Amino acid sequence: METKKNKFLSNKGFVLFSILALMVVLVAIFAPVLSGGVDPTAGNLADAIMAPDAKHIFGTDKMGRDIYARVLYGARISLVSTFALVLTVFVIGTALGVLAGYFGGWVDAVIMRIADMMIAFPGLVLAIAVAGMLGASMRNAIIAIALVTWPKYARMARSLVLKVRHTDYVYAAIVTGSSTWRMLWKYMLPNTITTLVITAATDIGGMMMELAALSFLGFGAQPPTPEWGSMLSEGRDFIQSAPWLMLYPGLAIFITVVIFNMLGDNLRDILDPKEE
Repeated sequence: METKKNKFLSNKGFVLFSILALMVVLVAIFAPVLSGGVDPTAGNLADAIMAPDAKHIFGTDKMGRDIYARVLYGARISLVSTFALVLTVFVIGTALGVLAGYFGGWVDAVIMRIADMMIAFPGLVLAIAVAGMLGASMRNAIIAIALVTWPKYARMARSLVLKVRHTDYVYAAIVTGSSTWRMLWKYMLPNTITTLVITAATDIGGMMMELAALSFLGFGAQPPTPEWGSMLSEGRDFIQSAPWLMLYPGLAIFITVVIFNMLGDNLRDILDPKEE
């Protein structure tokens, strides 16, 4: 236990980006305090399209809403939505992949054929189509991306289970009468979870980008919700006359994605058995 703790603490990149990720999370949590109590959805047309100044340090949008407050609150919405998406994909994909790999036969065939059909289409295009059918909202955007992303986790979990399934200690457990639930919980999941956690950690940044992309295209969060992708969409008509409308939410997405990508990469370096 101490050795593993030392591995985490001795990886300077992991420590650095863990601190930065924690700072992003704290910004999201304390957005009401950091914004000075400004309502991110309340506008004042008299202050519309104001350049950054002492009163509005990031400027205002076309409805006179404070960009600084909206960026801070946008961190909350973007992080919660992204973590919900990653967790949904992780749970569904892992569960289906473990079931397919352990039971085989028709269970494996049905799950993997569905996964193959989903993979056959470009992911973002299919997500846009699904979101379009479900209706524009952040919840539906999460569902749409989850539907096209779970096959990646299912295929990975299945391949890991197939390796474990034919080992001597699994056969010994079967002979001693271990139940199916015990086999799945004690032998299959522990041998897949580390690799899948690494994958989920490295996917956080990408999934945040996908959610922002759907919001930018009008299939995710809707105005006046302070979501970074939606803010970019609102500001694109003013990119020349009021570039701050896109600059600050764009920087927020870029910085946050880089932080979580680097955190995931460093976590992989620590946990991946291939790095031993």
